[in-house]
Amino acid sequence: MTRRTPRLLAALLAGAALALTGCAADDPGQEAAPSASGGSYPVTVGTLTLDERPEKIVVLGPTATEMLFAIGAGGQVTAVDDNSNYPAEAPKTELSAFTPNAEAIAAKNPDLVVLTNDLNKIVDQLTQLKIPHYLAPAAKTLDDTYRQITDLGTLTGHPTEAADLVGRMKGDIGKLVAELAQRPAKLSYFYELGPEYYSLTSKTFVGSLFGMVGLENIADPADADGSKGGYPQLAEEAIIKADPDLVFLADTKCCQQSAQTVSARKGWSGMTAVKNNQIVGLDDDIASRWGPRVVELLRTIVDAVAKVPA
Repeated sequence: MTRRTPRLLAALLAGAALALTGCAADDPGQEAAPSASGGSYPVTVGTLTLDERPEKIVVLGPTATEMLFAIGAGGQVTAVDDNSNYPAEAPKTELSAFTPNAEAIAAKNPDLVVLTNDLNKIVDQLTQLKIPHYLAPAAKTLDDTYRQITDLGTLTGHPTEAADLVGRMKGDIGKLVAELAQRPAKLSYFYELGPEYYSLTSKTFVGSLFGMVGLENIADPADADGSKGGYPQLAEEAIIKADPDLVFLADTKCCQQSAQTVSARKGWSGMTAVKNNQIVGLDDDIASRWGPRVVELLRTIVDAVAKVPA
């Protein structure tokens, strides 16, 4: 079994490291049709100004890759990191977002580098090499996600597609939340990042999505002061005692966890979530990224809650 270490979990989900469609598509995670307009240049986002539309974009970060393809800028992306596995046509290379190498990036001759982390002081290195770069760190809120999509649309010449995507995401999310039936009492949940019982609190990006649905997070007391960065490790006894109504597994790919493996854990058979078959397996990738497919994650959460008898 491949397990996530605490350091890797923090990198994947706390933001150190750990994205829609044309007019004919309704899924925000699909690729948009390329823009015919190309926008107008120069454009400025923050301190970055581009005089021309970038045509050799290098991306270090799966979420940024998803965002770029979703707004129709995929054809301008010439290289992505080794963890950017969506969409399938993304030009994956040996580049690493965890251990970025400025020389390896420069060898791709990029006219724009999009990053989701500043590891190895890569931002300073790219600045010294005079390579244009945009940093899109892990979102803390949905507004952060919307802003990054908008910025990337501006930089790549796809402002209209980016605006359309943000509008669809807001509409889909608003509809999902509005259509969920109200309950007399909140349901509780445990969100598992790994079989070592690392979890996340309501103050994290993913935790905020559960808050939108009105769920109570049993991990919140374990990091009440925020000293664990929103990603505490829970004691197994504490999880069993909390008796969550739902268990969400974000370790189905990395660690092969499932309803069956959870049910087989010692002491878990009497848990409400286990007894009532309310264990939800998530796609690890979707659950750890803050791009367009966050709508899919929220839909999975809403569907799971809707299945629980009132």
